[in-house]
Amino acid sequence: MPNAIGTLYTLTTFGESHGSAIGGIVDGMPPGIEIDIDFIQNELSRRRPGQSNITTDRNETDEVELLSGVFEGKSTGTPIGFIVRNRNQKSADYDDIRHLFRPSHADYTYFKKYGIRDYRGGGRASARITLARVVAGALAKLVLRKQNISVTAFTSQVGNIALDKDYSKYDLSKTEKSLVRCPDNKTSQAMETLITEVKEAGDTIGGVITCVVKGCPIGLGEPEFGKLHAQLGAAMLSINAAKGFEYGEGFSGSSWRGSEQNDRFAQTESLEGDGIKTETNHSGGIQGGISNGEDIYFRVAFKPVATLLMEQQTVDIDGNESIINAKGRHDPCVLPRAVPIVEAMAAMTILDALLVYNSKKI
Repeated sequence: MPNAIGTLYTLTTFGESHGSAIGGIVDGMPPGIEIDIDFIQNELSRRRPGQSNITTDRNETDEVELLSGVFEGKSTGTPIGFIVRNRNQKSADYDDIRHLFRPSHADYTYFKKYGIRDYRGGGRASARITLARVVAGALAKLVLRKQNISVTAFTSQVGNIALDKDYSKYDLSKTEKSLVRCPDNKTSQAMETLITEVKEAGDTIGGVITCVVKGCPIGLGEPEFGKLHAQLGAAMLSINAAKGFEYGEGFSGSSWRGSEQNDRFAQTESLEGDGIKTETNHSGGIQGGISNGEDIYFRVAFKPVATLLMEQQTVDIDGNESIINAKGRHDPCVLPRAVPIVEAMAAMTILDALLVYNSKKI
């Protein structure tokens, strides 16, 4: 299904950026889970536009309406349908580009694939569609809470400004105190300054988001084509503007020797179960495609936003050279608003793998 993700915990999305609403259907939600609507709304608020001076100024409250699957405040086990209405569209901003292909956007590929495209804000290709993922991810988090599994993401790099320490060296509870969602105050301020400078120039900039999953049990993921890191990678690379995924030491570890990279096993008496633990976690909590009980950590690279508020060369739908002067309200950097999206996709992926794992127990 091209508009759905998941095996047992699934999300199907619908809607366009300038349509009447964005929505989705979550299937596979376990019954009896208390549905904290305030928590879901807060997750949406972390993603919503207009939240600071370094994000787009489109003014949307993004209020979610749960249509089904909830009774007396708890999930019933049946599909949860939901919508978030679009209330602040300015479609006229796109009238001048209806016959032009915006550089590095999905305009050209959508047009060639379907023979028609919704040019208003990118239509179905707009990052606004990701709010459906945030709702489904919030629901998944409510389930994972009961299993003592947490999912936390943060901005670790904007442009050439990056955190220089391991994630464990930072207090991740400080992430939400930063406009750019970086847990280190000094680095956060430098990132915010850079984004402001880029915005004032009508330009955009990319970066990296790091995500950490704690409390994940041993055994999630399949040994061949359903490897847990492959599932996480597919989920992350489905996010708008995502260009790269790595877990554990990732690409940097490719220059190491095996004697440096291997995670040695050791016995620790204080641990539950067999007490086996790795002394290091260069593997990123996944070995052989299966979770090993350590923290799962990965990074997602995001490109600069494709819409620039400056003159660019392009062509029209007939191939004639033209000049495009984009209007509208756009993020100079996707990172601050992409953090909750990364968390949502990770939460859905982990819950789905957990449900598959539990379904195979005898």
